[in-house]
Amino acid sequence: MPNDSTNNTLFTPSDLDTLIKPIGFVRTKANELPKHWSISDVEGTLEIDPQWQKGLDNLEEGQFIVVLFVFHKSRPFEAALLKQKRRDKPGLRGIFSICSPKRPNPIGLSVVKILAIDGNILSVKGLDMLDGTPIVDIKPHTEIPKDWVAATSD
Repeated sequence: MPNDSTNNTLFTPSDLDTLIKPIGFVRTKANELPKHWSISDVEGTLEIDPQWQKGLDNLEEGQFIVVLFVFHKSRPFEAALLKQKRRDKPGLRGIFSICSPKRPNPIGLSVVKILAIDGNILSVKGLDMLDGTPIVDIKPHTEIPKDWVAATSD
């Protein structure tokens, strides 16, 4: 979508190359990682660049956070990867229905629990990210309200 006076867009898709930059990196000594955060007990740290430290204010030990990151070791995406096999289900599935790191935009999402906060370093549990993984954002994890689920069910 072009950035012109007829819309309220603050940036164009071509701006993404300069807009999305790591805010920090994952650090872990784990040699093996689970394929998904929901089955992980792996501990490590999220080392956030000191310039963003004030943005960590109000995070708390015991809180769950969503970490958006880059699959920095994935090979470049190609059309042949639009359908992939899941390890636990037979047949090919569309890329947007699975959690493969081989994606058009190599962006991942994990939920981790904060164990401790020391300045710009978050000690966390639940890692499924490699040591050195670039972090692009952190958001608070919120549960979906049961009344919303009920209201949207068929």
